Amino acid sequence: MSSLNKFLLVLVLGVTVLTTVPRATAQADVAHFNLFPNPKFASCLGVSGGATPAAKVTVYRGKLNDTLVISAKNIRPGLAFDMFTVQRTNLLPDATVDPAFTGSFGFAWYQSDLQANRDGKINATIKTVLLDQIFGFDPELSNPNPVNTFHLGFWFNDPNDANVNGCVFDVTHPTPFNGEHKAGPLAMISVPDADTNLGPLCTNPNTDTDPPSCNP
Repeated sequence: MSSLNKFLLVLVLGVTVLTTVPRATAQADVAHFNLFPNPKFASCLGVSGGATPAAKVTVYRGKLNDTLVISAKNIRPGLAFDMFTVQRTNLLPDATVDPAFTGSFGFAWYQSDLQANRDGKINATIKTVLLDQIFGFDPELSNPNPVNTFHLGFWFNDPNDANVNGCVFDVTHPTPFNGEHKAGPLAMISVPDADTNLGPLCTNPNTDTDPPSCNP
């Protein structure tokens, strides 16, 4: 076999090997996503007659932990909130209410307090493990599988703040989403990916599983 033919054979074999190796999906170093108002409580979240509340989140991947930066605007000045990562959202990818939502956000992880300033803006930064690997578990359960919390949302700290301006919330039945476990309802939350149904804190989905999972 000539030297040229040997070279071509090696080249073809090399290409064949390369095309049979699964391609790994790279994790994103930065994640950008929005939070959307819980429609039922949008009127008491924002200023009456004002612009719709909006929130943007950026998460920077770090070597030991990640940095999350959240900024929100058009919030009623002075309102206080409690931010959690949660297993599930009550919204569909188009930010409308999911009719199949059962009322449970699943596993929840308390992350930070938030408060709107006099201009109706929120700015906060936290550092913790977030992208692709955030999870919790109870090793004493009979099935102690880890549970990922790939959604981000925040709840009214004071139940009374969600019972004004046309909103109706039963303040005698608070939610557990603050340090005293006497919070109001969900104010804003992330939406799932339309293709994978995973929350935005998963940047590296594994679509070979059913349902899709996240590569840590």
